[in-house]
Amino acid sequence: MQRSCLKMHLMTWIRDSSEGEGGSSRPDLETLLSGCKDNDRKAQKGLFDFLAPKMYAVCLRYVGDRDTAKDLLQDGFITLFAKLDTYSGEGSFEGWARKIFVNTALMYLRKTDALKLSTDIEQARSLASDTPGAIGQIGYRELLQLVASLPAGFRTVFNMYVIEGYSHKEIAAALGISENTSRSQLQRARMLLQDKIKKREK
Repeated sequence: MQRSCLKMHLMTWIRDSSEGEGGSSRPDLETLLSGCKDNDRKAQKGLFDFLAPKMYAVCLRYVGDRDTAKDLLQDGFITLFAKLDTYSGEGSFEGWARKIFVNTALMYLRKTDALKLSTDIEQARSLASDTPGAIGQIGYRELLQLVASLPAGFRTVFNMYVIEGYSHKEIAAALGISENTSRSQLQRARMLLQDKIKKREK
């Protein structure tokens, strides 16, 4: 019953945030976390307002679809509130929360079989890699837009390695692939990105 009630509140908060309500100013996290552990709805809303914009961006980077990203944002917050007691207080809370949303996105991709990494492999192999510095020459927002357009498998490995900072060993364990496969998917993702950048420049 409590989980269902929280889900209803989250749906409202997500709708309101998409309409421009809510804020992302830095709150007193210790107070918010204490309130959330006591199931204080105002504290939960405050924590949502603080984290939602950043975690929505994380979800969107992995799935590339706004509606799906909103669904994952909701699922991620349900998990976050359920696991809040496991946060030790050591290290960045935002970093701890981020892992929950990344794992939520990965679970969705595995469930929908979107992590089949064979998509566009032949296309990637055929691309010329003559612009190795191209990716470093565009802005962060533009890069994220291009990353979102990659096939799911390439996009996932690129996000995990380049943006989240996972090692190939960690990626392999999370996705159920070999480290060599992770490395090759990263290389192919970079090649596809370089090709997209070249096309945008023409």
